[in-house]
Amino acid sequence: MKWETFAHDADVGVRGLGATLAEAFAGAAMALTAVITDPTKVGGSETARIECAAPDDELLLLDWLNALIYEMATRKLLFSRFAVSIEDHHLVATAWGEAIDVARHQPAAEIKGASFCELKVERLPDGQWLAQCVVDV
Repeated sequence: MKWETFAHDADVGVRGLGATLAEAFAGAAMALTAVITDPTKVGGSETARIECAAPDDELLLLDWLNALIYEMATRKLLFSRFAVSIEDHHLVATAWGEAIDVARHQPAAEIKGASFCELKVERLPDGQWLAQCVVDV
């Protein structure tokens, strides 16, 4: 699984790459955390189980990232590890993380939501899966 963020006007893009669709979604989630803080500084003492479904993979990516953003905002958590399973546009995942510690995590941004901007889920010519979108900060 690979992940990265990319600049986009006033917002930030998140991108995951993987050998499977599930790995690409996990990578996009890791990039989501990287918008806020260094994911290597986030432990895994708390879990969140997330389940969502959508009519296609792109909408499923938005639902997945927005579910994580909701968990982070309402439970004041950051996540650093993800186990994702996807079948027929239905996602079941566990995210491991910990409570935000402002002094240690030094959050750089607050994410408001995942958007349709640059939204793309596709299989690349090299066989890798790509999952990306821009998040509002």
